[in-house]
Amino acid sequence: MNRALVVPNSGDPAALIDLAAEVEAVGWDGFFLWDHVQVYAGSGFEVHDPWMLLAGAARTTERLRLGTMVTPPSRRRPWALAKQVVTLDHLSGGRAVLGIGLGFPDHDEFGAFGDPADIRERAAITDEALGIIEGVLRGEAVAHAGTHFEVHAHLHPGSVQVPRPPIWIASTPPHRRSLARAARWDGVYVNLDLSTLAPLRPEEVGAYVGDLAGRPGFEVVNGRHPDHGSDEYAAAGVTWLLDGPWPGPDLLVDAREALRRG
Repeated sequence: MNRALVVPNSGDPAALIDLAAEVEAVGWDGFFLWDHVQVYAGSGFEVHDPWMLLAGAARTTERLRLGTMVTPPSRRRPWALAKQVVTLDHLSGGRAVLGIGLGFPDHDEFGAFGDPADIRERAAITDEALGIIEGVLRGEAVAHAGTHFEVHAHLHPGSVQVPRPPIWIASTPPHRRSLARAARWDGVYVNLDLSTLAPLRPEEVGAYVGDLAGRPGFEVVNGRHPDHGSDEYAAAGVTWLLDGPWPGPDLLVDAREALRRG
């Protein structure tokens, strides 16, 4: 099972880039960033662009998988997002991962900027965007005329990874539609239990993802609950176990403590 640190895209940007090198030095396998613009309105968190941070991390690491957990395509132009992923894949020598989700909170991250706040509309935009993103990542010509996007272009280059970087889809228990979306791609990032704001326990992950655990080449990605160890999650079919801090003044201290525990 792989281990990764997932960190808010908040705080000192140079320190976040340096943190990726620390993750690699302790032998973990991935460094992932949130993709928020405010986190929460009124929080006053200093938020930075995750793709620029990941580009810096690509040049200070040699082995780590790098990506977002997660990016909402509904507030981005999918072809521009795909080019960011392609660029990261080239900078890192083929280590990019694209985590996709619908995003949260609805108003603070979407409605406040005139983007669709309705989650059903964002889900439809996400599904349409994914087809465009996949074509650009593969280096293919894209001819698409849909409800939300129209693209007729062939963007070069494609990704280093063949056929493309992996796409993991966030799914929040107990919802099933997002889980079905994940099943069409390369992995599922099981989101927090919104009633407790805690990661699912191993038995809960297994019950939620069902037959997806153990599917060849399919990744089951989950945060680590403090009451459970790596072996329990591996037995439940988790292939990537994440740990990491919440935003705030102690973010780096908390991140290093997660690495120490790991």
